[in-house]
Amino acid sequence: MTEALVVLCSFPDREKARQIGTHLVEKQYAACINIMPAMESVYRWEGKMCREEEFMLIIKTSRDAFLGLSRELSSLHPHDEPEIVALPVADGSPGYLRWLMDQTR
Repeated sequence: MTEALVVLCSFPDREKARQIGTHLVEKQYAACINIMPAMESVYRWEGKMCREEEFMLIIKTSRDAFLGLSRELSSLHPHDEPEIVALPVADGSPGYLRWLMDQTR
């Protein structure tokens, strides 16, 4: 197991994902972000079935930076309760993982 994390967070539009993702990299909460193209999400919210087009932000960060990243995402995200899911990185190329750690606080 490494100290690297991959964080998933969906957004209602590409521009908001780009804006917040760029902010996270600038503030060194994230080493890199990827914005996945439009996807359809189906979920229940406040007792109603919802079907929305969303964009997935994939965020590469470190375990040490996650708390700050999570707080920043929560405060900037347009949803009341944003999806913030952190997945541990079991292994990876040593050079990339060193770079990721160097880029995050």
